[in-house]
Amino acid sequence: MEALRRPALPEDAVRYRLFAAAAAGPGGEALLRRCAELALLRFAPLLAAYVWQRQPFRLRYVPRRGETPAHIGGTTVFGDNVEDEWFIVYLLREITREFPGLAARIDDNDGEFLLIEAADFLPKWLNPENSENRVFFYKGELHIIPLSEPSEQDWPLSAPCPTVPQALALLSTRSEEFLAAEPIRAALYKRIQGYPERIQASLHRARCFLPAGIVAVLRLRPSLVAAAVQAFYLRDAGDLRACRRPFRAFPAEQRVMALVTFTRCLYAQLAQQKFVPDRRSGYTLPAPSHPQYRAHELGMKLAHGFEILCSKSSKVAPDAKRSVLSSPLWERFLRSLKEKDYFKGEMEGSAKYLELLHMAEDHFQRFVSVPEDSDEVSPGDEILTLLQTTSIDLKEFEREAASLPPEDDDSWLDIAPDALDQMLQEARKESLPSTNEEEQKYDLETVAESMKAFVSKVSTHEGAEMPWSSDESHVTFDVDSFTKALDKILGADSEELDSDDLDEEEEFGFSDGDDADLTAGDQRQEQKVSPEELVGSLKAYMKEMDRELAQTNVGKSFATQKRGASSVEAAPSESAGPDCGAEDAELAPVDVDMNLVANLLESYSAQAGLAGPTSNILQSLGVNFPENTELTGS
Repeated sequence: MEALRRPALPEDAVRYRLFAAAAAGPGGEALLRRCAELALLRFAPLLAAYVWQRQPFRLRYVPRRGETPAHIGGTTVFGDNVEDEWFIVYLLREITREFPGLAARIDDNDGEFLLIEAADFLPKWLNPENSENRVFFYKGELHIIPLSEPSEQDWPLSAPCPTVPQALALLSTRSEEFLAAEPIRAALYKRIQGYPERIQASLHRARCFLPAGIVAVLRLRPSLVAAAVQAFYLRDAGDLRACRRPFRAFPAEQRVMALVTFTRCLYAQLAQQKFVPDRRSGYTLPAPSHPQYRAHELGMKLAHGFEILCSKSSKVAPDAKRSVLSSPLWERFLRSLKEKDYFKGEMEGSAKYLELLHMAEDHFQRFVSVPEDSDEVSPGDEILTLLQTTSIDLKEFEREAASLPPEDDDSWLDIAPDALDQMLQEARKESLPSTNEEEQKYDLETVAESMKAFVSKVSTHEGAEMPWSSDESHVTFDVDSFTKALDKILGADSEELDSDDLDEEEEFGFSDGDDADLTAGDQRQEQKVSPEELVGSLKAYMKEMDRELAQTNVGKSFATQKRGASSVEAAPSESAGPDCGAEDAELAPVDVDMNLVANLLESYSAQAGLAGPTSNILQSLGVNFPENTELTGS
């Protein structure tokens, strides 16, 4: 019921909640607010250096609502950069490690996406219908609350999922029992391994030929580059109206070269779009052969994004004189940065120190010190305010442009086919095709046995269960069970007509009197037929059918087992007719394994190296075909 009451999340948003594992007393609200403040201070160096795609990670106090207890949390729209979502997963894990009294839940539009990441290792009982309120980060580890026995459950048996208070009560008392299995945790932790070092690896620094005003704004608010890229990337015809005239906020006359820090996602969005500026805007591009063509193009696109943001401004600048950098919270925030070596030993007052300080001030003013009930300031309003309150020294910018550090290599934008194949293989945890010698030793019996094991599995409405190796399941045939099943279906004890049979008889005009004698005689005969005789009759019928099909194209299309010389040399006499020899000669049994493997190889060859039914089924069974190195099949 909780899932029905809460609002649906957007497709590109993630929701996170941190609960007090033990029941909080009268001071619960103050304790949660204090935890939120300490968590932001503890991870200030990471948060200050991070560039968010759309919205940042925020912790706000949320009072109790229904069955959901009071907690701290928030919702972040990550847009096209899914790495923002996984960085939040890392943060939640580390917060629960630093604050053992907190238990964290996180989900998105897909539901429990943490379980999706470890889908290959989940227990069979866990499914989307019963997974709500079962997955938590607690004390830095992933916990999954299992299904309880009826005697142990303290919630109604009709409820598939526990409530949050019930789950928290179990976590606080029996957390060791609910620690997720090692393969599940390993699959999830592999996705977030490498943080916090991955933050720097996800950034891309590129030279841009920008208006001096944008350079000044980005020095004070580096995070505004994300809003500008999004404004350009998601522009529409209405947005471009502001770009069909000379730019008001950022004219093209005063431009300088600057080094701008993007995320890789933002840089790809900006660099990969083709765009020709309007002549009336004042922005022109040099020839593509110009050594600084890419810098001019990136700067032009970024300037369009900033101009679009300013055109959407409410024209009422916020109170620029309101400063929060003198508050006690800022002092604690700055002290935490210094303790965590955020400034990396830079001398106070140096250019690098001031750059890092501006990033920290930007993060603090935009995301930490904002009151919970205040309206969010639009990027356009903030940009105009900064332009009004910041002095622009064009000569200083030109001097710095003469000694800019080198930009990052963007060859990662182009992925070679071999590199893509390797990435897919690593994602599937499979090895690349082996050498020719190993291909020659490839055992085709494994293919046949795996398919037999797959066919022997019982499927349900949820799909077929894939056996991972042929050793797990063997195809068996129980003659007694088969005989009993036939006896139940065709035997005399089950020869009873249902209502549908009676309706059919009435429809075709049959009466009980017409065939009463025949029915009595048939029943006496059927009662004398034993199950063994019935099976023998069925086998004779199937053998006669095989005999007829053997002389057709259907029969000749199957590979048969090798027969002895006597049967091979046997030939029908000329006077016996064309079919007599076929009837007298022993039919060679069909080689099921040979036909199965031949058909699979033919289908695999027809895929021409692409995905298809054969490769998909066999890979799910743990069987991998070698690459087809021949142009024609054997």
